[in-house]
Amino acid sequence: MKITLKDGSVKEYESPMSVLDIAADISAGLARAACAGEVDGETVDLRTVVDRDCRLSILTAKDEHGLSTLRHTASHVLAQAVKRLYPEAKLAIGPSIADGFYYDIDFETPIAADDLEKIEAEMKKIVKEALPVERFELPREEALALMEEKQEPYKVELIRDLPEGETISFYRQGEFTDLCAGPHLMNTKDVGKAYKLTSIAGAYWRGDEHNKMLTRIYATAFGKKEELEAYLTMMEEAKKRDHRKLGRELGLFMMHEAGPGFPFFLPKGMVLKNTLLDYWREIHKKAGYVEISTPIILNRSLWETSGHWDHYKNNMYTTVIDEQDYAIKPMNCPGGVLVYASEPRSYRDLPLRMGELGIVHRHEKSGQLHGLMRVRCFTQDDAHIFMTPEQIKDEIKGVARLINEVYTLFGFQYHVELSTRPEDSMGSDEDWEMATEGLRSALEDLGLDYVVNEGDGAFYGPKIDFHLVDAIGRTWQCGTIQLDFQLPQRFELEYNGADGEKHRPIMIHRVVFGSIERFIGILIEHFAGAFPTWLAPVQVKVLPISDKYADYASKVTDQLTEAGIRAELDTRSEKIGYKIREAQMQKIPYMVIVGQKEEEEGVISVRSRFAGDEGQKTLEEFTAALREEIDSRTARS
Repeated sequence: MKITLKDGSVKEYESPMSVLDIAADISAGLARAACAGEVDGETVDLRTVVDRDCRLSILTAKDEHGLSTLRHTASHVLAQAVKRLYPEAKLAIGPSIADGFYYDIDFETPIAADDLEKIEAEMKKIVKEALPVERFELPREEALALMEEKQEPYKVELIRDLPEGETISFYRQGEFTDLCAGPHLMNTKDVGKAYKLTSIAGAYWRGDEHNKMLTRIYATAFGKKEELEAYLTMMEEAKKRDHRKLGRELGLFMMHEAGPGFPFFLPKGMVLKNTLLDYWREIHKKAGYVEISTPIILNRSLWETSGHWDHYKNNMYTTVIDEQDYAIKPMNCPGGVLVYASEPRSYRDLPLRMGELGIVHRHEKSGQLHGLMRVRCFTQDDAHIFMTPEQIKDEIKGVARLINEVYTLFGFQYHVELSTRPEDSMGSDEDWEMATEGLRSALEDLGLDYVVNEGDGAFYGPKIDFHLVDAIGRTWQCGTIQLDFQLPQRFELEYNGADGEKHRPIMIHRVVFGSIERFIGILIEHFAGAFPTWLAPVQVKVLPISDKYADYASKVTDQLTEAGIRAELDTRSEKIGYKIREAQMQKIPYMVIVGQKEEEEGVISVRSRFAGDEGQKTLEEFTAALREEIDSRTARS
């Protein structure tokens, strides 16, 4: 058999061999580092026997799926440690996730964060024991009997839910056996020493709030200790930047039990939000968009026509008006479609770019709510572009350039994913192929590197997602471009073509910020609350040294305000050092300090967040420089 390796070289073997043996044949070092294999694009165990011609990659902890395999095995080590320490605990699921892994467990007596150290110590023993990890399969009835014997009701439920004829596999290490599809490492010692239990939380079984609340133990693991240390350092920095903490301290927003998941924006937060929205309106006007606003509540028949009632009903809030079903909109697109359909359209009107800063509501489970990052009510910076087939590529490229302009302004790097047709979708294969190729072609024309995210498109069309990277290396999915052939068909949209015939327009759904609320949360953490001057809720704090200079300070504040600068006056009877420290804690870009000398000479003393003491300046000089910084949206550092 011929094995084509990752580097393109080909190896020939006379008889079937395991992935691990092939790795050992290539290099002993590679075999020691190997975590899993990839055969023709499918991640497999190192135990997997290769018996045919194929493409094979040996995956290590440097590879995404290799690291996922290491973490998955670490989750089994975690579960084994828990069963040793708490024999009555019942195991649910323990997958690897983006930043590590977790295990959901039903404890007879709830554990606390302090117990993680004890569990981690037991994990170290299991790793040191170097237990071989063995895979085996059982018929359905034997699998059920095994888990019933071990008194694992959650595993029994999972087995019962598997389709008839499904392969039911288990992994055994020492006295511990777990239901699992794999893949896994060959030995517990291969987990190494670079892992850490990080936190505990509550999690409903199968994510259903009607089920029992389990304890979720979060953890992470890496191939090397220095990678773990770098991650833990990043997590500590993330705690300092937590937008919920900074949002309170800086007076930006609040949450209240009267409306879980419905944020309250405070005065300073509204300044920040409105500044972002003003910027959005400015750049969209330049890019040829018109702004619309559509109703928050629309009747059921609209959502049935759009497909949302069938595909998204569980996430929608509904009500009854005049004995008819209505829904609070979870998305803006059907309203935009109605605006398009409100009058006859010609090919000369296209492309028609319509933007909407629309408030939408989505039912999120209470356990998934998280500050501004996951809310039930938010403003979406939607835009819908209606166009001819010939205009698809240029419009996609225009949106991509707009998104690049915005992210670059905030100092974000980003990467791009192309998401293809999901299982729960509507429309013909031909439409999906045309839409997907349109997105792919535009990305290639722009020279943008991208990865394909199979099956993660919207139910009505494929999409391009933009994942931005913040100041401490975390990624956030914000911008998206979704190509849609379905809604124009379902709503029977038309335009008069140059040939005098009726034609169906193509539709793009796109956002730049995504959710304004979530984007603000990301900005708070990205800048650690120290926003660039143009975005800062308070740009200048005017501080008189004593009450004697309050009148002069007030005149300075008035002049700054008249120049369109967001200035605040602090006339409290506090020492100047205290006022300066408090302004610094509020992360205000500039402080203007005035006393006897400044009043006599008609100047101001300037301190900045960027350079400290900047000396004395005339108010006119300072105002002109500050206006330039704000108007150009320059970010000082």
